[in-house]
Amino acid sequence: MANQKLATVTNELIESYGNTAKNVISAYRVGNERAVVFMDQAFVSAIGKTGTRLSAKTRHNAVAAEKKLTGYYAKGVELTSDNADLMVNKAVELAGKGLVQVAANAGRFEKSIGVTTLSTLATAAVPAAKAVTKVAAQIEAKSGVLASKIAGKTVKAKVATAKRAVAKKVVRARKAA
Repeated sequence: MANQKLATVTNELIESYGNTAKNVISAYRVGNERAVVFMDQAFVSAIGKTGTRLSAKTRHNAVAAEKKLTGYYAKGVELTSDNADLMVNKAVELAGKGLVQVAANAGRFEKSIGVTTLSTLATAAVPAAKAVTKVAAQIEAKSGVLASKIAGKTVKAKVATAKRAVAKKVVRARKAA
């Protein structure tokens, strides 16, 4: 029974770290999407300021090249953050399954050898695990606040709407050029 309590606390710790990782991924995603929009706007503004010093064809080609490059960059950010999200989900899932298996095997091991040493150790470890879980929960909360500040709104683990907004802005900028 004590193993299950320790396993439960440890699983909460694993999930908390997983949520913290997702908050960091969200901050990465939103920060890079903002950088793409900023670069698009800055480049279009710079091209516009050149006036007649550049031919219309040169301006058009420069904007088209910049749009293609920022499109690749945005796609790279999307792919890396989506894959990082998937990896975190899978790591949390596998760690949770492994934890359940270890707890089950510990009980079987104790029964087979007739010793309750593991239960005693698990009972002793629960307070320490709870303390670490509290610290991890605070880190998770702070990372959530940071991700929210970066995003300027409430951030979920995956910000699909922000990606679409950037894609629409890039398409609009391409059409404007």
